[in-house]
Amino acid sequence: ILADGSVVTWGDPDQGGDSSKVQDQLKAVQQVQATHFAFAAIVADGSLVTWGHPDFGGDSSTVQDQLKDVQQVQSSAGAFAAILTDGSVVSWGHPRRGGNNTGVQNWLRSVQQVQATIGAFAAILADGSVVTWGDPRYGGDSSA
Repeated sequence: ILADGSVVTWGDPDQGGDSSKVQDQLKAVQQVQATHFAFAAIVADGSLVTWGHPDFGGDSSTVQDQLKDVQQVQSSAGAFAAILTDGSVVSWGHPRRGGNNTGVQNWLRSVQQVQATIGAFAAILADGSVVTWGDPRYGGDSSA
């Protein structure tokens, strides 16, 4: 992220090194987060811009209409999770890396923070409880 809020990228285009298709959207960037093969940037207006390998979070088109008022974005090796101002969470990317949170979506309210492992996410709620999703081998199942 440059001083003017723009972003410069380089490297393998298949792994997020080429942001030319979204460069016009990368203005007033506040935060950038990366999976192994994609990037996500929060812009000052609360929107989110993604690029890179589509299977690893570089294509957020299926959830783009939900990605308004983004406060924080976290990444696993292959997925992203965004906390919105209303305390809900939107995730996308590789399902085995936490890209699908539909099984726990009803519990993802009043989220304060999200952390990640290589293949799972953990959300800390306002009441101190924790909700996890993703690959059970990497912490995605805390039901035990």
